[in-house]
Amino acid sequence: MNDPYKVLGVSPSATDEEVKKAYREQAKKYHPDRYTDSPLADVASEKMKEINEAYDKILEERKNAKSQGQNYASYHTNRSGFAQVRAMINGGDFSGAEAALSAIPSDQRDAEWYYLMGIVVYQKGWLEDAYNYFQTACRMDPNNVEYQSMYRRVQQQRSGVQGGYHVNGQATPGCGGCCDICTCLLCSDCLCSCCRG
Repeated sequence: MNDPYKVLGVSPSATDEEVKKAYREQAKKYHPDRYTDSPLADVASEKMKEINEAYDKILEERKNAKSQGQNYASYHTNRSGFAQVRAMINGGDFSGAEAALSAIPSDQRDAEWYYLMGIVVYQKGWLEDAYNYFQTACRMDPNNVEYQSMYRRVQQQRSGVQGGYHVNGQATPGCGGCCDICTCLLCSDCLCSCCRG
């Protein structure tokens, strides 16, 4: 099956109400009753089936995530922290960690929640979102070394300090020096080719 969110034309971050609204709009548009005497009746019927399956799948995913989130919320309330979420992250189960974190009500989201969500989105390559989550975690718990470390790391990546970029004309830490060497070798190879001609 195609991505159910794409089928309904909504983002995975859409609220339950937005998902329901999108479903209703799609169902109204492709309902078989509208195509009774049309040569497109079969196409509309197939599309309606796809829309229903997508909606059911999203509801099921969200129900499972909420169930997990309630378990994690009570786990967190019992002063055990987010140990299971951290275990998921360490095991590479970023989808599971994201589902569990997303299901925790916003009024129960503390600095650790923002830090862990930052880790999840960082692993997806969403640097700006990670930066915002880490920034919030540091603002909520400014003395936490773990949070500060990741915040600085992402800050450096955003400013080009990591990843071989040049800042103010200076080679920066990371692969900057290697990139300069590669550039020199490439230029040398071009010169040699010209000289051989």
